[in-house]
Amino acid sequence: MKQKSFIIVLAAVLMMTAASCRNVKNIAYIQNKTIDVPEKIDQKGGIVIEPKDMVSIIVSGRNPELVAMFNLPVVSFQAGSDAVTSASQQRLMPYTVDNEGFIDFPVLGKIQVVGLTRWQLAELIKTRLADGGYVNDAVVTVDFMNFKVSVLGEVQSPGTYTIQGDKFTIFQAISQARDLTIFGQRENVTVIREKEGERVIYKVNLCDASIFESPAYYLQQNDIVYVEPSAIKARQSTTDDKSLRMTSIVLSGGSLAASIASIVISVLSR
Repeated sequence: MKQKSFIIVLAAVLMMTAASCRNVKNIAYIQNKTIDVPEKIDQKGGIVIEPKDMVSIIVSGRNPELVAMFNLPVVSFQAGSDAVTSASQQRLMPYTVDNEGFIDFPVLGKIQVVGLTRWQLAELIKTRLADGGYVNDAVVTVDFMNFKVSVLGEVQSPGTYTIQGDKFTIFQAISQARDLTIFGQRENVTVIREKEGERVIYKVNLCDASIFESPAYYLQQNDIVYVEPSAIKARQSTTDDKSLRMTSIVLSGGSLAASIASIVISVLSR
């Protein structure tokens, strides 16, 4: 009798352990990563200028009066808005890329910028200023002003985030949103991207190292990252408060059963 009870209790404990291991397997990021072996990184990863982008361009030089004509004015604006207001905060007026991919730059006129990185655009303007005999020692700084990504679903802090720089990964986006909740499906994350008049939807697996090769690893302007809820969370969302309380009771009962099983095993082993 004791042997039969021991087998039953042991089977229950093994089932609980297996369930626990399965859950852990679905939570850890990049499980099949290569340790201590260098891997090549895509040096071109990052964003390029697209139509309707807003960029700031600052031209500096030893003669401030000479370069002043190549800089747009500083305007006041309201935080969280693109509209010019009488607020006390200020920033440089941005250039908006038109639908054909051009900006209208002072003195130099129309410049095609679509498809360029901010570094390439800076070098292009610097070269044209020198070739035109305007400024020979120009320092050109280009920054994106509308690099934003949205993170939705099962994350701690969903929202839209403004990104500094021009290289931003999906893991950095998840970090901005304070990581996934325990109910987030790490193996099934969606990235929605709109580019050149088309919408593309990518599926990425945060648990697999193959994510580094995905086109969605480096995020782009206005990407949307959506983390789907697990089946458990989906079921909970369709139940009422009474069912949720019952679920809590069942889980508590399961924990109590595990404790009892441990005690029984200890007694039977004596």
